[in-house]
Amino acid sequence: MNPFWSRILVSAVLLPAVLGLVYLGGWWLWLFALATGLISLHELYRMTRPLRPLLLAGYAATVLVLLGAQLGGIPWMTAGFLVALPAAFVLKGVSDTRQSLTVAIGTTVLGVGWIGLGLGHMVLLRSITDHGRLAVFTVLLAVFAADAFAYFTGLLIGRHKLAPVLSPGKTWEGLAGGTVVAVLVPFFALYHQHFLTVGESLALGVVIAVSAPLGDLFESALKRDMNVKDAGQLLAGHGGMLDRIDALLFAGVASYYLIRAFGWG
Repeated sequence: MNPFWSRILVSAVLLPAVLGLVYLGGWWLWLFALATGLISLHELYRMTRPLRPLLLAGYAATVLVLLGAQLGGIPWMTAGFLVALPAAFVLKGVSDTRQSLTVAIGTTVLGVGWIGLGLGHMVLLRSITDHGRLAVFTVLLAVFAADAFAYFTGLLIGRHKLAPVLSPGKTWEGLAGGTVVAVLVPFFALYHQHFLTVGESLALGVVIAVSAPLGDLFESALKRDMNVKDAGQLLAGHGGMLDRIDALLFAGVASYYLIRAFGWG
């Protein structure tokens, strides 16, 4: 199938399913976050296989991070993350790999911090009193709509490369189009919803407009570093699961703390 139409088909199927699980919340959303996290972590560790990440430590810590976010909020989520370092150290000690301890443990902990904590903050965002569902809907739609608009804008009128070394397909025109959408989606989604003010909604849009492309470029830099094109092929035209959520992993964390700073929690 043509990558363009494959991308459209995957989005048409995946987005309603994700929004449905966000609507249900609770353990349904947690299970989805867990599956997404473990698949993404598998893709990252497969991509960084030459660095010899300690798989069991990474998977176990990610489960604990998400469980902590669901049951105990930030303190227990942080406790789950802190398990990654000693667990990776112990496993490195009993393994027969000759990879540098610093590299192997660093790669392991990177995966837990990037993917586990990123998704953990989306779980926390859903738990915001009275408005968690609306908050997650807004962030998801802003990130995905901005990404789609940036893609199509770049495809149609993109001329100036944004980061030719890291991601040759991204353009400044696409970034501009995505920024406009990222700012407008929270404004319209939260208008007269008795949640954020107009100014706060626009600030949320700006934070998403900045953090989401950074998340995208961060994964692009890792892929270039490891000399791979996509993290996986699970989602056809979208690549792997990690290719689909990379922007969200940065934007979700930034959005959560901004909303907390506005007095919601």
